[in-house]
Amino acid sequence: MIRTLFCIAVTQEFFNAGDEERASVMEAIPGAFADLAGRFGATVLGTFDDDRLMVGASAGWPWTSYILADVPDLAAVEGICGIVRETPVGERRLWKYLRIEARTGRRLFFGNA
Repeated sequence: MIRTLFCIAVTQEFFNAGDEERASVMEAIPGAFADLAGRFGATVLGTFDDDRLMVGASAGWPWTSYILADVPDLAAVEGICGIVRETPVGERRLWKYLRIEARTGRRLFFGNA
């Protein structure tokens, strides 16, 4: 398994969108990232949402949200990153509103208890 941190940013396009369009995006996100285990073999270890103390678009670090997962291979990492390319939101794709980047590594040898 590859320990992977998926870093997800909300783009300025989301904030430029009207209320109805933003609602469509928010409706699409949970389904887009549902069942990562069944679809990609990923074991989600934790999630982190930073939007309470960070407001607005993320151009990079710090990101808006994170998913930490053990993923079986790089193809699965690519597949999870590809979710934003494939998920329709009206006539657009989710990648208009979200950016995703993956950091891969391994379990840290300390701090696990």
